[in-house]
Amino acid sequence: MNTAQIIDRLREDPAIQRNLTAWRVQPARPARHEPFPETVDPRLRAALEKKGVHQLYTHQAQAIEAVLQGEHVCVVTPTASGKTLCYNAPVLNMLLSNPNSRALYLFPTKALSQDQVSELQDTVSELDVRIGAYTFDGDTPASARKSIRNAGHIVVTNPDMLHTGILPHHTIWMKLFENLSYVVIDELHHYRGVFGSHLANTVRRLKRICAFYGASPQFICCSATIQNPKEIAEAIIEEPVRLVDDNGAPAGEKHFLFYNPPVVDAALGIRRSAVKEVARLTTQFLSRDIQSIVFARSRLRVEILTTYIKDAVRKLGKNGKLVQGYRGGYLPTERRAIEKGLREGAIMTVVSTNALELGIDIGSLDVCIMTGYSGSVSSTWQQAGRAGRRSSVSLVVLVASSAPLDQYIISHPEYFFQQAPEAATVDPNNLIILTSHLKCASYELPFKDGERFGVDPASTNEILEYLAEHRILRHVKDKWHWSSEAYPAEEVSLRTAAPGNVVILDTSRNGQVIGEVDLFAAPIEVYRNAIYLHQSEQYTIDHLDLEDRKAYARPVDADYYTDAQIKVDLKVMDTFQSEVLGAAAKNQGEVSVTWLPSIYKKIKFGTHENVGWGEIDLPESTMHTTSYWIDFPEDTAERLAIPQKELGEALHGLANTLRQVAPVQVLCDPKDIRAMGMLRAPFSEAPVIYLYETYPGGVGFSLKLYQHHERLLEAAISLISECGCQEGCPSCVGPGLEVGGAGKQGALNLARMALGHIESSHPSAAS
Repeated sequence: MNTAQIIDRLREDPAIQRNLTAWRVQPARPARHEPFPETVDPRLRAALEKKGVHQLYTHQAQAIEAVLQGEHVCVVTPTASGKTLCYNAPVLNMLLSNPNSRALYLFPTKALSQDQVSELQDTVSELDVRIGAYTFDGDTPASARKSIRNAGHIVVTNPDMLHTGILPHHTIWMKLFENLSYVVIDELHHYRGVFGSHLANTVRRLKRICAFYGASPQFICCSATIQNPKEIAEAIIEEPVRLVDDNGAPAGEKHFLFYNPPVVDAALGIRRSAVKEVARLTTQFLSRDIQSIVFARSRLRVEILTTYIKDAVRKLGKNGKLVQGYRGGYLPTERRAIEKGLREGAIMTVVSTNALELGIDIGSLDVCIMTGYSGSVSSTWQQAGRAGRRSSVSLVVLVASSAPLDQYIISHPEYFFQQAPEAATVDPNNLIILTSHLKCASYELPFKDGERFGVDPASTNEILEYLAEHRILRHVKDKWHWSSEAYPAEEVSLRTAAPGNVVILDTSRNGQVIGEVDLFAAPIEVYRNAIYLHQSEQYTIDHLDLEDRKAYARPVDADYYTDAQIKVDLKVMDTFQSEVLGAAAKNQGEVSVTWLPSIYKKIKFGTHENVGWGEIDLPESTMHTTSYWIDFPEDTAERLAIPQKELGEALHGLANTLRQVAPVQVLCDPKDIRAMGMLRAPFSEAPVIYLYETYPGGVGFSLKLYQHHERLLEAAISLISECGCQEGCPSCVGPGLEVGGAGKQGALNLARMALGHIESSHPSAAS
């Protein structure tokens, strides 16, 4: 059965139809072409024509021409639109005319790097010219590294390897830096928040070393659709950029369905589990030999879904190996085998986190199912693009969970389909990130007095003086020299606030590594007695050693998984800006957050009921970050004519809702922001709701929330008032058992009060 027949079946299925809130069809789109620019070498054109490329899509022609004219370029088109040619063509064109020149390709993952080298080598083989294109990452054998440094015309790597393995050793990479003409940064939209802020500083170091060797490379950036690609590209490379977004690639017909699982308890607003609905739908597709990709929001959800679908497939008499999970934490060899299995059709269903959102070659899939809203318009379209990549009819189904954000999106399909993709945020001058990279840059080359590093010379000098005071640098004549024994790049992780990962060892197999988790997440994922899931296999954690960064696990057969609860304390350290609006004040500033994993719940597979709990014995952690918060007047309870207990429930409920709608206003992952309500905040002695960033120093999300204050509250009001439950539910403010019987109405009144929709006699009390 093909995808078109499956779509016809869904149209005739009343059980599906009554739960749909939207069925949108994107018509097929024909290709639009332009001729090759005249500056393209005839040998390259002939090689491309041998591969079937006789003319270029409009965006390819425009991008290649702009690059060959010497401009920095940012290409923004949807998934599978041929962006790769936009940088491969000018790079190969350059190498044909100047064999000594060099190019550096940066991809966010190793898998993408290996994909691109394979495609590049196909084109090079048609040219019949010696051009060395090599991957250089942590898996590259030591024996190959020297030849890559000498003979690599195109070095393909990732930001992490550039940061730790290339820039600090620039003296043995002289040939690359002296002749570096092009730097390609692919999947630019992936570099937002912490990762993007780190990359911008890594690029500052790269440009500084290039200048030292007399080179000034051109940058070619490629991105999926986001609202501000030009702004992000210019923030990362700190140069003017030409935007190319006239997409000429063809596209097949795409059917996009919004599916809301049926309500099983109207009073409590409880719906059938999204995980179970996705497992049921996926099994139906797989039984008809339809190849699909299933996206899930978390590693845990990936493992639960993989378990459910494998069990269902075995009951159909099929091999459970047709279904595989895919996420960060799997070993590289395991991930490569899954990608190959998808391309060759040996794997029919893959359940993935957003790790497969990127352009890794996994062949042409028929169906994409999303378990819950991904958190952003941009990411959702990126995931949807994984189905129907070869101009065929494709099906995308978004299955909503009971989370408030999901229910807001599923109930407002016009918001999603009419909304422009969100703007990405980076903050290269975050003090912690900037200082980390300034240390790395000092190790690479001494700083001169008056030199700037992103910020102005005076600010750069202040940080250098601070590092000298702590004996990390020493000032001799007019230069700042590295004087510490430590190697700074190894201590700075580009992807997380905390350096390094915790590896998970299977003690039943002589300590074999089965996965890894970042240091920040370890206390809530691999604490003692946690159930760790890997490809639907269960392990219990016997010991977590945070100092040695190891978690010791052994296989178990349990009918439950675990979920950690965290206790948080928060104090305001500094207010950057504040403004009274309505009967409340919006604020943005620095806060100190202390968190402690306290207990874990045991959740039964299948029914998802709570079947027990246990204590987590780990030390508390503290960080300074930035936050947006709303101060309410001290007499808020009197103004709303409710007791203090109900005000506490209302604050908790509104905090839940704001945290869920915030990612719609700011391009971030929901885990990038946490929320809490306080009845009497230590700083103001008044009721407060905080939305704080989960990264030390913050990366700009709180500022955007401050700027979008009214829109944020209006979205919260819309979500709460349109929810059909009586007293609060997981789809709006949280379950009634958590927020109390009056929590829903109280949260609604608080949001209206903050916007001035409820009359207030003395708004100044909020400040």
